[in-house]
Amino acid sequence: MTRLHAGRRLLAGLAAVGLLVVATTACADPLGELMNAAGKQEFSSTLRVFVLMTMLSFIPVIVIGMTCFTRIIVVLALLRHALGIPQTPPNSVLITLAMLLTLFSMGPVLDKVQRDAVSPYLANQITATEAVSRATPALRDFMVRQTRESDLLAVTEMARAAPPRTVEDIRFTHLAAAFILSELKTAFQMGFVIFLPFLMIDLVVSAVLMALGIIMLPPATVSLPLKLLLFILIDGWVLVSRTLLGSIWS
Repeated sequence: MTRLHAGRRLLAGLAAVGLLVVATTACADPLGELMNAAGKQEFSSTLRVFVLMTMLSFIPVIVIGMTCFTRIIVVLALLRHALGIPQTPPNSVLITLAMLLTLFSMGPVLDKVQRDAVSPYLANQITATEAVSRATPALRDFMVRQTRESDLLAVTEMARAAPPRTVEDIRFTHLAAAFILSELKTAFQMGFVIFLPFLMIDLVVSAVLMALGIIMLPPATVSLPLKLLLFILIDGWVLVSRTLLGSIWS
């Protein structure tokens, strides 16, 4: 039941954010009218389900551009390279782990979106436009907290737009671009810290092999088991997962 509840929460939250994505694009007027029509009583369930299913096609864009999935998957990929096993664990495992960690990190936001926007909309209490307006603040607040001011100013400059004076003045497209840049920067900073201890192991192993005159043996053959042993001893996967979630919640 817990897994089912978590899945419903993620699906409902992403559906509401999908409404937000469509509403904030410049060319969404016809679809916006359809959404408003779907929110009226006379169109009821069939058109409503069709609109929600259409919103699900935006899930990849939503997950990558508006959640911490990018930070998490980049850090996990860099960790894999730092260990010296760039194909293990396979991509499917890393993506699944990243999705679950993203669900945990976005839990408070998704709960608020579901409570304030999705549930009333599905219960025919509000229209699609009202659902979008209710879903917007929670997502914007989360993205603003995770976005560096320097990245936001850089995006605004690249877009040749006037710098925003308040948070409400920030265009959503500018915020999304700055958010992704901030997530990438944070991910690479964390990846650099992860690389250091494993790099030291590689250097020490190479120096020892050179001192012993063992030139024909590749250093990676010796350093890989040592790095795996170190990673197991410190419970590396749990440590990295805790660090990722801590960097988001702090």
